[in-house]
This record gives sequence, structure tokens and C-alpha cells, in this order.
Amino acid sequence: MPMNSGWFGTSILKRNASAIAVFILLFAAWDAICRLVKVPDWLLPAPSRICEEVWKQRSLIPPHLFATAYEVVLGFILALVLGVLIAIIIVLSPTARKIVYPILIFLQSVPKVALAPILLLWVGYGLESKVLLAGITAFFPIIINSSTGMQSVPEEMLELTRSLHSPSLKVFWKVRLPNAMPYLFGGMKVAVPLSLIGAVVGEFVGSDQGLGYMILTYSSTMNTSLVFGAMFILAILGMVLFYLVVVAERVLCPWYSAKIE
Repeated sequence: MPMNSGWFGTSILKRNASAIAVFILLFAAWDAICRLVKVPDWLLPAPSRICEEVWKQRSLIPPHLFATAYEVVLGFILALVLGVLIAIIIVLSPTARKIVYPILIFLQSVPKVALAPILLLWVGYGLESKVLLAGITAFFPIIINSSTGMQSVPEEMLELTRSLHSPSLKVFWKVRLPNAMPYLFGGMKVAVPLSLIGAVVGEFVGSDQGLGYMILTYSSTMNTSLVFGAMFILAILGMVLFYLVVVAERVLCPWYSAKIE
């Protein structure tokens, strides 16, 4: 389905008007309760107080936001590349599938918070540890969804390619990969927020920049308003990255997007 310009603007607001209205009502109720009950700012700041504090510290936020966004994007790209490559190996080699799957499940079962200190010891406190942790956290759904999509090609289609003596590489590019694209984007939608979580966990354990570092630092000084502000900015960042994946899906998989309209 070809994209039109309306989808990028007011169309998004119209589709999510109910959710936006609910958020506005919830924040208004939160603000009113905090002011009526006189809840201390260090315990639970009102949304208006959070906005005031974020605006006051606006010069500090962009460098931390950029640092976290950079880590998340690099980690997501790393997860995407490695995830697709491993998925291809799993699909093309039954032996590799038997070996790799248990390893993947084992790695996925290990809490990423426990991995963070080890990665810091191995690669240091720089950018690399946060990118690795973001990638490790995000790559599992990409592998699972991609391999599922590649293996879900109808058997009749594969029989047809064999009867035409099509090379395996051509079958992969023309049949398996296009069939896997909707599955791949489904995995990417799950992986984006996971990569954000991984990057923030890395910043919690060891960093001197990033929104996770801001949350940790201002929690220790009981500046709860700025902590909430950093969390809201993280949520907005996650939503922006998620919808960028949605846009890419609509561009690269227009036939699938048309089915889910």
C-alpha cells in the first residue's frame, strides 16, 4: 500500500486521539491530586512541577538524551545485523539450529542486569559496554521472528522452486526473505524498547552520561521531579524509535501494511 502524506501528520493524531485524551485526563488528575493533598515534591511531584524542573534544567538534558539515543540506535543495529545473520544460519542448517537454539535460550534467560557488570569489566566503561548490552537485550526477538518467517514459506512454493531448479541463494532472496519481512519487523518492534532498556541498565551500572545516569544521579539528590522528567523523555524516545520502525515497515512491506489497516 503506497504511503500518503496524511499518515505522517494529522492522521497519526486521529488514530491515537482516544489514547492521547486518556493520557491528558490521567496527568490532569495526577496534578490535581498532588496539589490538593499537598504531596511533597521529593515523594511524588505533580506533572506541572516536573515540566518546570525539566525546563529549568533544559540545557543539561540534550547531551544526555543524545548519548542514550546513540547507544540505543547502535545497539539496535548490532542486534538487527547479528539477529538476521544467525536466523539465516538457523534456517539453512538444521545442525546449526540444534546447536544454536539452546544457547540462545540460555543467554536470553540470564538477567541482563547481571551481565552489565561483566561487560563493564570486559570492555570498559565507555560506549562499547552500553551498545553491547543494548544489542544483547534486543537481538533475541529478531532471531526468533526472522527464523520463523523464513521457515513459514508454504511448502507448495518451495516445491515449485525445486521443480524449476532454482538456486538456493535465489530462493532465499526471492522467496524466504520477502516472506520473513513482516515477521522481522514484528521482532524489530519488540527489540526497540528492549534495546532502550539495555542501554539504560548499562548507564545505571557504569556511566557518566545518558538519561539512565541522570536518573541515578538525581535520585541520590532526591530531585524526584527531574528523575520523572528523565523517565518521561525515555518513554518519548522509545515511542519515536518504535514509530520509525513502523514507518520503515510501511515503506518496505506495503503489501503487509495494507492487510492490517
